[in-house]
Amino acid sequence: MDLEIYDDTKQIDPGWIELIKAVLEYAGNYLKLPEDTEMSVTLMDDEHIHQINKKYRGVDKPTDVISFAIEETGDEDPIIIPADADFREPKNIGDIMVSVDKVKEQAAYLQHSEERELGFLVIHGFLHLNGYDHMKPEDEKVMFSLQRKILDAYGLKR
Repeated sequence: MDLEIYDDTKQIDPGWIELIKAVLEYAGNYLKLPEDTEMSVTLMDDEHIHQINKKYRGVDKPTDVISFAIEETGDEDPIIIPADADFREPKNIGDIMVSVDKVKEQAAYLQHSEERELGFLVIHGFLHLNGYDHMKPEDEKVMFSLQRKILDAYGLKR
């Protein structure tokens, strides 16, 4: 996976960065995504994610994770790749924003490690980027079950 990670806080432990890379690589393989799939993760504080949540979702409070999927609507001009090209265009699935403040707060509340909470939020956002949702009970069952399977198989159990 071609993954960019941005630390807006400038305070993230390098171990967290490695965890994000590893768990998303694992999840990408779990879903059998092409190796050149592109995405980004930005780690930020509550204040920054609050601004994004308000601007893009109309919700005037901080949240734990926000995903912005890059959806192909068909309205864009197509990129023409010659038939004899020896490459293919990688698929960019989108961006995930995670509140570091919420990672710490929710880990303490749920009495599990911050690493488990970080992994949970990143995988939750990742599944949204891949078309999963939890608006309907049947969709929630599918998404949350897959989320749990990926985290447990990776080793981030509760």
